[in-house]
Amino acid sequence: PARGGDGVTARDADVIVVGAGPAGAASAILLAEHGLAVRLLDRARFPRPKICGEYLSPEAPRVLDRLGVLKTVDGVATPLAGMRITAPDGTVITGRYRAIGPWRPYREHAMAISREMLDEALVDRVRALPVDFREETRVTGVLLEGGRVAGVEAVDGDGRALTLRSQLVIAADGRASVIAQRLGLRRAHRLQRMALVTHVTGLPGPLQAAEIFVDPPDYSIINPLAPDRANVSLVVPLSHAAPWGGRLEAFFAARVKQLPHLARRLAGARPVAPVAAMGPLAYEVLPPRHGGVLLVGDAAGFYDPFTGEGVYSALRGAELAAETAVRALRAGDCSYLALAGCTRARRRAFGGKERVARALQFVIAHRRLANLTARALARRPELLDLLLGVIGDFVPPRALLGGFLR
Repeated sequence: PARGGDGVTARDADVIVVGAGPAGAASAILLAEHGLAVRLLDRARFPRPKICGEYLSPEAPRVLDRLGVLKTVDGVATPLAGMRITAPDGTVITGRYRAIGPWRPYREHAMAISREMLDEALVDRVRALPVDFREETRVTGVLLEGGRVAGVEAVDGDGRALTLRSQLVIAADGRASVIAQRLGLRRAHRLQRMALVTHVTGLPGPLQAAEIFVDPPDYSIINPLAPDRANVSLVVPLSHAAPWGGRLEAFFAARVKQLPHLARRLAGARPVAPVAAMGPLAYEVLPPRHGGVLLVGDAAGFYDPFTGEGVYSALRGAELAAETAVRALRAGDCSYLALAGCTRARRRAFGGKERVARALQFVIAHRRLANLTARALARRPELLDLLLGVIGDFVPPRALLGGFLR
């Protein structure tokens, strides 16, 4: 590498991927398998803890299988046969993941797995490939040349400034994406919620399904990670939790007591991890207006999907980005127009489910409507299974309209 006055300038790569979470690791794996020169950067050293709902939809294993990590994930994940939802009035409905008409899930169950284990499986796969993987390397800026992104500025673990150049940059650097922020793409969302996440032990079993407790304006999700450990996520209005920034455990405990059905479920359980906070959950990211850059995973935006599941969209988004990147690089054209197809593909892949998520958010925000919906679904369990198929990413959202009209 040639050294400049303001740091080190690295030799060119075809692609720089910023962020080694599920979206970034998957992108790096897929691109390396196409024979591209890939440089993967992350500010952390793996394995590392990460705030997450720790839930994988039934279709996520399809992508994990393609990436070569499903066998590893199967060895440590907990299968979830379905979802058990408790309405504000105590109505309980239980749906399961199953084949519905012509639509079959890759697996007839979802999965709960700690993010540390999932990320470690993906990073181990990255290490087995000819990928230049640099941990403890913090991206600080974007190189712009002639209206396109030409690389990134970074600082390594020794504090050295780096100038890293490539034909294409894939931003997979999460909710606080430096790339999205430097390009002025991030926007606030009107849905202002915060997630509080912890792990507990001592829940009575058997733990065979994800559990959701709706009690407006809050809802909570329990994902069993192991026979003696569960992820508990509590989603509340951001304005309610923000003043408690230094006393999250106290706020969490007090809030649980205000949700009677959740409080009864957690009676006797004890926390085995600190309460961590993440918010605002929802935010918008505009499509890039420059060539030379693609956004994947949470860096491309996030809308609270009610189940807390964002890993499938990260993995599927990586597939779409890799397909676009390979075409563009082989054609020698990473212009804005050449890469814009990825934005359209993302809309086709995720737009319908996002509309369903918006409708669910409206329902769970209104106590009476949430109760009425739960009672209606209790009378029509096949419709609940159809809804789980949409949430589980294997039934097209348009199928819901036909289901409701029957």
